Amino acid sequence: MPPWTPSAALFDNLRYLLNEWDPIGVADLSQDEYDCMLAPLFQRLHRGTTRAEIGEFLWYELEDHFGLDPVGHRTDAMADRLIAWWSAVGPAPDTGGTPAT
Repeated sequence: MPPWTPSAALFDNLRYLLNEWDPIGVADLSQDEYDCMLAPLFQRLHRGTTRAEIGEFLWYELEDHFGLDPVGHRTDAMADRLIAWWSAVGPAPDTGGTPAT
């Protein structure tokens, strides 16, 4: 079985969520600013990474990739939102990649 690949709709949904969060304040100017986080987030979400690990990833990205102080950017709240979203739309673990309904 080939590795799971997210659909274009899932990519668009995750991009939307990241742009709504918009920690560096440029989403109105650049819709793809956070695309560097899409694949790593999908990999983590698909393998069932915890909310704490998602929060740590977001913290690391803000600090090391974007050069921001993550304090005040609500990385834990964003991680909660991503986990909730994924629970609603992501593939069910026992279906081999079929999106949850």
